[in-house]
Amino acid sequence: MIRPETVINKYIDENWTPLLQTPPFPEYTSGHSVISSAAAVVLTSIYGDNFAFDDTVEIPYGLPMRSFKSFVDASSEAAISRLYGGIHYMPAIENGVAQGKRLGALVVERMEKS
Repeated sequence: MIRPETVINKYIDENWTPLLQTPPFPEYTSGHSVISSAAAVVLTSIYGDNFAFDDTVEIPYGLPMRSFKSFVDASSEAAISRLYGGIHYMPAIENGVAQGKRLGALVVERMEKS
């Protein structure tokens, strides 16, 4: 599927650039949505629903610390950032989240069996 950047440049503003670099892989589904949701399911199964944490990895780059109430909270932000960054449409995000949840559940199921 054509990326938002291409549509905006062609029909709205030829000089517009997305906030995030457009990755060199398909628009559908959103990889961040899949990976973040799968990780949230697995980590939640290990640490519980309300495992709050702070993300400080971007401080050296001038961004503030981010605080999250849970792994699901963090994964939701990661998923929607793909829309705000101008690199995915909502169906790619929503279906990526659904795929990630199914993948995470499969990983948890297999971890419990081993």
